[in-house]
Amino acid sequence: MFSNGVHWILFRVLHRKLADTPTRTFRFGLQKHLGRPARAVFIVTCLLFVLPLAPKELQPYLGEPLHQLLAVAMVISLSWFAVGMVYLLENAFLRRYDMSVEDNIRARQVHTQMLIFRRIVIGFILLITVGAVLWTFHDPRIWKAGTGMLASAGIASLILATAAKSTASNFLAGLQIALTAPIRIDDVVVIQGEWGRIEEITSAYVVVKIWDQRRLIVPLSFFIENSFANWTRQTSEILGTAFLYVDYAIPVDDLRQHLQKVVAKTPLWDRRVCVLQVTDLKEQTMEIRCLVSSRNSSESFDLRCIVREEMIAYIRDTYPDAFPRIRIASKPGAFDAIGIDSARELPAPTGKY
Repeated sequence: MFSNGVHWILFRVLHRKLADTPTRTFRFGLQKHLGRPARAVFIVTCLLFVLPLAPKELQPYLGEPLHQLLAVAMVISLSWFAVGMVYLLENAFLRRYDMSVEDNIRARQVHTQMLIFRRIVIGFILLITVGAVLWTFHDPRIWKAGTGMLASAGIASLILATAAKSTASNFLAGLQIALTAPIRIDDVVVIQGEWGRIEEITSAYVVVKIWDQRRLIVPLSFFIENSFANWTRQTSEILGTAFLYVDYAIPVDDLRQHLQKVVAKTPLWDRRVCVLQVTDLKEQTMEIRCLVSSRNSSESFDLRCIVREEMIAYIRDTYPDAFPRIRIASKPGAFDAIGIDSARELPAPTGKY
């Protein structure tokens, strides 16, 4: 009860002091990550101090077994506290990198690196905790096992690498991803024809959120051993295209001016690129490419749809004869017997051809 009261008073005073400071670096997450482990450390410490003061008649019942139990509890509590410190330091460091801003490439890279490093550090803490718990026992055999576990972590990693190559490769791939950053949290990627965003990076796999809300689970090693498209590697800005297939007779300059009007009235256009060009001539149609720029891939998709709809509506209302046509020509007088002109233009069929 005494230790619990001291812990409560200490954290209340610390919380108030941090609330009054102009830079509240450690305020967020202090109580969440360190409150309970600190209470456990306080309680176990007080019990260890009080145990020798117990009456002599209770010593046989409060002797070695209770000491051993408190020693194990202290090791676990300190490990819990260390894990909480890892989370607290991560939160304090990441507060300078806001992912909600528009240009958040650096922030996403740092968040990804800290996520991988945090899991590696916590893994080492758990390994040391297991060895320390075994070390608290007075049995020489168990003590040697704990010492061996702490001393042979490198050998154990080599054995695990040999026995589980895929796990080891994913672990090493995670280190490479953290250092070189080929992908980051919230990156837009295209993997095997699937477009999505990096939603989560674990120690073994990456979760990609597909545009239709499916989840694609990809091993970490895939991003090191295979090629993939990262649309936000340097910047989230992107160029989008919309293709029109029209008759040769349509005035291209008029379409170019109308495209400028279409993109100028929508906030999806970032005012960098707006180009209309004839990119191909086929037997019956002329291919026109509308190239427009956007701040990110999501806005680019919506902008491309708007451009298609507006341009098709403009052609339909202004140049209804400019849609693709099929031209049929024959020798003069070939169809005179049935009353059809020898050369005429027929509209293209509405179905697929």
